[in-house]
Amino acid sequence: MTTPSWAPRGSPTSSGTSPISLVDTLFTVSAPDLRLRIDPSSISWRSTRHPGVFWHPFEVQRTPDEPREDAVVLIRMDPGCGYPRHRHEGIEDVLVLQGGYRDDLGEHLAGKHFRYAAGSSHTPVALGDPGRPPGEDNPSCILFAIARGGVDNG
Repeated sequence: MTTPSWAPRGSPTSSGTSPISLVDTLFTVSAPDLRLRIDPSSISWRSTRHPGVFWHPFEVQRTPDEPREDAVVLIRMDPGCGYPRHRHEGIEDVLVLQGGYRDDLGEHLAGKHFRYAAGSSHTPVALGDPGRPPGEDNPSCILFAIARGGVDNG
């Protein structure tokens, strides 16, 4: 039996190795019925064309008839950094794991879940001081996002 790529460290896989873990970490997120620790330095972040914004994709098991535009990702926005305005083709669910961000609808802080409707648009920017390096007193914003149908950056 194969363990999914999101399983906690120490869970067996068919190859006998442990998958990458998002647990055993530095920061703690608390929400009703949720407690998670994240070590951002242990994640293989990929750069984006936007300064201070990084992402980490998760492989999603799909059936042959499921659309390929869906994405399950971690997003890291350093303090004061963010994405330009974009529109969601489908529903996007976002869970703030660390820090927070501001957009057209207000501030969203660690532990909060937010759902963006299909066709909605926004301009998210991480909270914090862009003139100081990210750290415990000036955290990057880390999000777990599921975007259905992709985004339109136009």
